[in-house]
Amino acid sequence: MAEHHPPPAGPPAGFVEALRSSVRGASDFGAAARALTTMDASNYRRVPLGVLAPRDADDVAAALALCQEHRVPVVARGGGTSIAGQATGTGLVLDLTRHLRAVLDLDPAARTAVVQPGVVLDDLRAAAAPHGLTFGPDPSTHSRCTLGGMIGNNSCGSHSVAWGTTADNVRALSLVRYGGERLRLEQGRDGGPDGVRALVDAHLAPLRTGYPALPRRISGYALDALLPEHPGGPDPVRAFCGSEGTLAVVTEATVRLVEAPRARALAVLGYADESAAADAAPGLLPLGPLTVEGMAADLVREPAGLPRGAAWLFVETGGATPAEARAHAERVVRSAGAVDGTVVTDPAGQRALWRIREDAAGTATRMPDGSEAWPGWEDCAVPPARLGPYLRDFRALLAEHGLRGAPYGHFGDGCVHVRVDFDLTSAGGVARFRRFSEETARLVVAHGGSLSGEHGDGQARAELLPRMYGDELVGLFHRYKDLWDPDGGLNPGILARPARLDENLRFAVLPKRPVDVAFGYPADGGDFTGAVRRCVGVAKCRTTATTGADVMCPSFRATGEEAHSTRGRARLLHEMLAGEVITDGWRSEEVRDALDLCLSCKGCRSDCPVGVDMAAYKAEFLDHHYRGRLRPATHYTMGRLSRWLRLAAPFARPLNALARSRPLAALAKRLAGIAPERAIPVLATQTYTRWLSRRSPRSRSRALASRRRAPDGRPPASGRAVVLWADTFTQYLSPQVGRAAVRVLEAAGSRVLPPPRGVCCGLTYVSTGQLDRARAVMRRTLDRLRPGPGRPLVVLEPSCAATLRTDLPELLSDDPRAAEVAAAVRTLAQYLEEYAPDWTPPRLDRPVAGQTHCHQHAVLGDAAERRLRERMGLTGELSGGCCGLAGNFGFEKGHWEVSVACAQERLLPAVRAAEPGTEILADGFSCRTQLDQLAGRRARHLAEVIAERLDAAAPGAGAGEGPGEGPDEGARPTP
Repeated sequence: MAEHHPPPAGPPAGFVEALRSSVRGASDFGAAARALTTMDASNYRRVPLGVLAPRDADDVAAALALCQEHRVPVVARGGGTSIAGQATGTGLVLDLTRHLRAVLDLDPAARTAVVQPGVVLDDLRAAAAPHGLTFGPDPSTHSRCTLGGMIGNNSCGSHSVAWGTTADNVRALSLVRYGGERLRLEQGRDGGPDGVRALVDAHLAPLRTGYPALPRRISGYALDALLPEHPGGPDPVRAFCGSEGTLAVVTEATVRLVEAPRARALAVLGYADESAAADAAPGLLPLGPLTVEGMAADLVREPAGLPRGAAWLFVETGGATPAEARAHAERVVRSAGAVDGTVVTDPAGQRALWRIREDAAGTATRMPDGSEAWPGWEDCAVPPARLGPYLRDFRALLAEHGLRGAPYGHFGDGCVHVRVDFDLTSAGGVARFRRFSEETARLVVAHGGSLSGEHGDGQARAELLPRMYGDELVGLFHRYKDLWDPDGGLNPGILARPARLDENLRFAVLPKRPVDVAFGYPADGGDFTGAVRRCVGVAKCRTTATTGADVMCPSFRATGEEAHSTRGRARLLHEMLAGEVITDGWRSEEVRDALDLCLSCKGCRSDCPVGVDMAAYKAEFLDHHYRGRLRPATHYTMGRLSRWLRLAAPFARPLNALARSRPLAALAKRLAGIAPERAIPVLATQTYTRWLSRRSPRSRSRALASRRRAPDGRPPASGRAVVLWADTFTQYLSPQVGRAAVRVLEAAGSRVLPPPRGVCCGLTYVSTGQLDRARAVMRRTLDRLRPGPGRPLVVLEPSCAATLRTDLPELLSDDPRAAEVAAAVRTLAQYLEEYAPDWTPPRLDRPVAGQTHCHQHAVLGDAAERRLRERMGLTGELSGGCCGLAGNFGFEKGHWEVSVACAQERLLPAVRAAEPGTEILADGFSCRTQLDQLAGRRARHLAEVIAERLDAAAPGAGAGEGPGEGPDEGARPTP
């Protein structure tokens, strides 16, 4: 097995005190902070001493001076998305994203910007966009990677065929060396430590002949940029880019901006395989495309919108007008020699296709059969004309070693990404990983390529640099490093005098035997360790973009804290299982505190490229953490909500009256663990099932009559029997939704069956980690509920539907009835589309606003709802994100601020901006409650909107009982 280095014993004596007295930024040497930064997006893990978030360049200089004095290594960290191990270290981690994240200046005339190293790329692009400018390099992690990290790794991205690498777009750098000395590097001027010029002049011959000529040569130090004949003179800025944090820490950068095309089109070209796509890529470069990206079908979850083929090129074109961009793309299609091709000009369609390509960094981590794949030989580059032959040889080498991988990447620049199904958990697998890496290095060099074509060498490939450059040039790399950092304090073990590629693997510390858990984790072979290992660190959960339907990760968006991102929580669980940094296992307070702000929205289940399900991991952890211990009050109150509401239902009127008394309500909330800012929801005075059992014959007759009066004159439907689930929220808090759904289903020709008594999905037990109780409730439900083959189960509350669809079969994986019920679950819109396709819904012709429930987005999908709204003439988009209430989360004491911040991000602005007459939709009880309590706006379930229109159109409307028949105080909270 690969060598594993235990974590350091602790900081040197006096270091922490000296640091805290010398810098203004916060430092943290606790277990949680260290655990959060043990890994980046690579295979590697190194445990740091602590983390510092410097406030400014003075803090950086002071910290580096103290680190030199106390011989503490330093690693600068941005978004932590490096895939070769560069963002891990054993000393002090400088978190440059907390404070050093400003765009200091933007000069549209000069087309330059001055930025701090923690600026996220998309923030810079957003600042430049109003001027028609952008920053050219754009890795797939553009929504969370930082400019400092891009400079360190010389990042490139999909537009490098047009605008080059990061090194091509940096003009000047302000730096701090280990020890605190400050330097300024500018293009065209000699710069850097004493001795660099002499080193270059003494070794002109190897520097002139030792570097391969190709657009994506990222490996090693770019010392050839310091040659006197370099265009524009020696360029110390270019030489510094790609140094992977080993020379100095960037505190400020002046970067070049480029003109963004006013219009873009996307040509997507299908080929027989990725080698054929690679053969075609160089021939497209003379056409002046903005991108030439390639990927194989193995990486595509949903091929919607893609032309025929087993591999594709994504070729973006630009123009002054949409017509010009489209014409450019059509020329590409005609010249491509593809099996099939299409041109997409719609921005939304382009975004959907680009997402397929950008998510490949995550989807590539799983083979089509679900087995794991890892970086390691992640992003080599060869001359573009050699890419096709290289890929054929690479495929043959994979087969020779019994390995699999799916290439994708920047085919126009000859750069290939690939995740390979290495076994990195056994000694034999690690040995094969080493052999394969060594042989692939020889193959790349034989094709005239570079070991790294984008993300740097790091620990993954730096050991193999002599195979590419030879010993003499690699020796110069070491001497160059020593001139900058004679103490070797900056990112030791990376690039110069590197650690071996099979050291410090992050898998070595994990348990070798399965952990006893409650969930089945079917996608991970029933292994909780494998489920946690699923997070590879691409950090899509760290994005703060507020467009689109994505939900993940609302707590990170609200706090900006790594601990409250999906990745951060996965890292803490990894370290809990490892037992080195977090040593108290399931009892860990660090893990508990990080999971406390997880809303269990399940957004990561769909939005994370590798499908992490942090809601399930949270429930699993809470189940173990509180086993045999006293739980928080909310676990006994809201965690057992269905039980308490069932007992309270007969006393709804007096309980509602008591809740209107402020002193009594305050006492009740304090005892129940409810946030004092929250209002207690009103209990329905007539439950849904009680209404259904007492429903008048006249109501059923009217429903049949409306069925006979179908708008197009067709005869009524056959009366398919359907069970309408009585979830806790519909049953006790918003029965008007159930009544409306009955009206709609009967109008569509269905016969609604009453649900069995006492059934429950177990949602609140799951969300509070009471998994033994959840399973008992679920088994009782299975005993009482058998929808029957082909009989659908319509569930109105999205969170309950998601629980039945996912948590039920994953908690009761040994019971085949669970899978049967899960397969029967439908939303109202899904049922109508599948079982009543000929039914014509009423037209409303009005705009809508509101929110798609996070569980609906993550588990059920909302395509049927979108199509139903379109048929009804309901226009506009519902917002993405999470409302912030999220079941019990927003009611729990201590969560008010985060709950409100989540709602303020997208939901509340969308509703407040809605024009008068806009229908406010929210199918989830939590979303409706949040809108009522924070905005004073009443939202409705789609069923209510349809039923209201059906009743208004019926003869004698208003004379009988409609969806709201029977007494009910409503479901609005107390003021």
